[in-house]
Amino acid sequence: MVNIARWKKVLVLVLSVLGLAFSAPNLISEDTLKGIPDWLPHKHMNLGLDLRGGAHLLLEARLEVAIKEGLDNLLFGARSSLRANPGIGYSNLRVVPNGIGLTVLKPEQLSDAQKRLRELGQGMNLVAEDTNLTLTFTPELLRDRKNAAITQSMEVVRRRIDGSGLVEASVQRQGEDRILVQVPGVGDTTSLKITLGKTARMTFHLMDPEFQTFDPRHRARPGVMVLPSIDNEKSPDGQKIYYLVKKRVEVSGENLVDSQPTVDQNNRPVVSFRFDPVGARRFGSVTQRNVKRPFAIVLDQKVISAPVIQEPILGGSGQISGNFTTQSANELALLLRSGALPVPLTIIEERTVGPGLGADSIQAGKVASMFGLIAVILFMWMAYGSFGLMANVALALNLVLLAAALSILQATLTLPGIAGIVLTIGMAVDANVLVFERIREEQRAGRTPLSSVDAGYKRAFSTIIDANLTTFIAALLLYMFGSGPVRGFAITLAIGLVTSMFSAIMVTRIMVVTWLLKKRPQTLPL
Repeated sequence: MVNIARWKKVLVLVLSVLGLAFSAPNLISEDTLKGIPDWLPHKHMNLGLDLRGGAHLLLEARLEVAIKEGLDNLLFGARSSLRANPGIGYSNLRVVPNGIGLTVLKPEQLSDAQKRLRELGQGMNLVAEDTNLTLTFTPELLRDRKNAAITQSMEVVRRRIDGSGLVEASVQRQGEDRILVQVPGVGDTTSLKITLGKTARMTFHLMDPEFQTFDPRHRARPGVMVLPSIDNEKSPDGQKIYYLVKKRVEVSGENLVDSQPTVDQNNRPVVSFRFDPVGARRFGSVTQRNVKRPFAIVLDQKVISAPVIQEPILGGSGQISGNFTTQSANELALLLRSGALPVPLTIIEERTVGPGLGADSIQAGKVASMFGLIAVILFMWMAYGSFGLMANVALALNLVLLAAALSILQATLTLPGIAGIVLTIGMAVDANVLVFERIREEQRAGRTPLSSVDAGYKRAFSTIIDANLTTFIAALLLYMFGSGPVRGFAITLAIGLVTSMFSAIMVTRIMVVTWLLKKRPQTLPL
């Protein structure tokens, strides 16, 4: 332990220099950082909502919509399955609570109908009463479907926030059907609410060949729906224009892989899109079979535009034109690119947190950290003399490395995170206290200074590892199963444990050994 390899000294030096470089931007204002080249460290630590202020939105997911869509798909699947050759006669096919029901007309076809429904609804409950069949979701399937909907909604929300240029956002699940969104640094939530509130489900439909727009004299035929224009177009006499659109979805927006705002040949804002191979094949087939027919592009049950197909579009890409502004084209491209929400989201709570509380919290955290640091420094100096001063140098480097790690990882620093830093200051010298006390015991036992230091580090090493490892596991569990403030505390505690282990085991030992080899003292100043 006394002879330290050169590469270890070089490693400590390099990490110390990098720590200083990556933590230094936190001492510089954001305006000054803008003039620093990108290849130099230029990231601040992220401050959480409780320190920086920002937007706090609580969204409620309408999970019943996901269940309804599942039942509609089940109903359509049952109809297709029973009509497949050889067909099975049935009646009263309907939606029942958490499932579908029907009546088989011919008793001799009952077993075949049950077989087809079991294949359709694997894992579902199938109940037969005479010739009446009921296929229902099990509680497990309902729970899985709800969990899948809320998880996908969280991912879409996260992609939309990231795509709009807002970073450092926190998206967390609360309860069964709620999503908490916290975006530090945002004062006006208007555009954020618009971005998060749209379902953004885009579909492509053919239009009614007889009547393309709705007139009160016309009646929508079966299989046709009446949809308004997304920008509420009006006819020359001031009446809103509605479109007669076939219900069948020809191509779904789920097959989109990219969408970008661009301009057309007349320099008007449009949205360019591109399909995956499956969507490209479907889109090409539909446009090839319906040349010179109008093709409606529908977003959230509103018609964006209804252009006439001039020629087959076989490349898998196209443009959406309409009365777009540059901003609306950007918003639509972002919504399509991030994907559609599986269920509608409703904002049930909205708060804007001002930075005043954050400034007070930061100042209180600074004061607590300084008092804690000064108290630890004085204790180590009074208890262990020059060895304590070496531990204090390692403690200062530990804080530098902690700030550098938070800046590099862009981990969000919250008020409980500051508490984790204060706790780290006290725990950072634990390893040095164990080593120094062990060295004292070895010196009292009659060992020489070099032998005492060597034995002290060797025998205290396993205790240090055990103590810090158990605390690290606790911090890891807090991060995995906690939320919000708990995770903020866990992050700084875990990073602080890693940096304190490095500073205590490597940095302090190098300083102690270097001093010993240079001074060759007869007794240790402990």
